[in-house]
Amino acid sequence: MAAAWCLRWGLSRARPWLLPPSTPCPRRHLHEKVDGTEFQSIYSLDKLYPESRGLATAWKVPVSRKGRVFVCDRLTISYCRSSGPGGQNVNKVNSKAEVRFHLATADWIAEPVRQKMAITHKNKINKSGELILTSECSRYQFRNLADCLQKIRGMIAEASQPAKEPSKEDAVLKRIRIENMNRERLRQKRINSAIKTSRRVDMD
Repeated sequence: MAAAWCLRWGLSRARPWLLPPSTPCPRRHLHEKVDGTEFQSIYSLDKLYPESRGLATAWKVPVSRKGRVFVCDRLTISYCRSSGPGGQNVNKVNSKAEVRFHLATADWIAEPVRQKMAITHKNKINKSGELILTSECSRYQFRNLADCLQKIRGMIAEASQPAKEPSKEDAVLKRIRIENMNRERLRQKRINSAIKTSRRVDMD
């Protein structure tokens, strides 16, 4: 008994010289608490978008409109069953993310940008005027939510780009294409007219 106690005491004293010093986990900062809250996953929105923390705001819009932000209370976020990656996990948890907001009243987007988005993405707007975006590219809820928000950022950035002025060469090519299309359309009409005329039966 005394021999075992002496052995344990000797190992405890010699441990600093026998074992190398422990190195901190390089991803430890991803698992630390944020703003004094409870534990958060590394896929939480505060970790994915660290520059947009706060209760009133979330993820920043493109650099060209740095002063404007998404307003959280204007976004309706929901989750449902996914048909994407995740194996049997997708049959047990709601991993598919859906984000919607009313486009006409989204005052955090400029009016010309909203009008352009309404025309370009009219197939994503329901009868109530809500722009609906979904994502199921990942098995994690927060990654899918981040993907939906990134889609909104991309739509705003695309609609914010000024219209490109056509050059003289492009204008000439467009006029030639229109003339060729009209010429072909008239030719097809004459062919169809001749076919129908040949089908007529003379009743004399």
